[in-house]
Amino acid sequence: MIKQKIEKQKDANSEDVNSRREWHLIDAKDQYVGRLATKIAKILMGKHKPDFTPHIDAGDYVVVINTDGLKISGSKADQKSYFHFSGFPGGLSETKYKTLFKKDSGLVLKAALWGMIAKNKLRDKKIIRLKMFKNDKHPYSDKF
Repeated sequence: MIKQKIEKQKDANSEDVNSRREWHLIDAKDQYVGRLATKIAKILMGKHKPDFTPHIDAGDYVVVINTDGLKISGSKADQKSYFHFSGFPGGLSETKYKTLFKKDSGLVLKAALWGMIAKNKLRDKKIIRLKMFKNDKHPYSDKF
């Protein structure tokens, strides 16, 4: 009988993952919210890496600049609404797209990304690695 040594396949350790995180700079000027959000979501989740594993948070940092230049297609600018429920009776609040975009254009992109990233315990950690700025000035220029 021939005995073979079987090696177990190794997953990435959290220490390995943190040391291999990269920084990506994305310019949002004249880009559509949904299409840009899908690209950012892949980077935040780590799906662009060959060693992607769903249960390991191996995504990279993303810095988005010029969020005031985001575009939205069709008549969504007039019709789209964002809802929030406080949990109390009568606690449903509605915010129109135009109002939210004027208040903070990054919140529109963050809301789109919040729906695209997997709904589990890692979602908060992934969203924290997203940095958004209204213009092209940001404190992370030394990372690129």
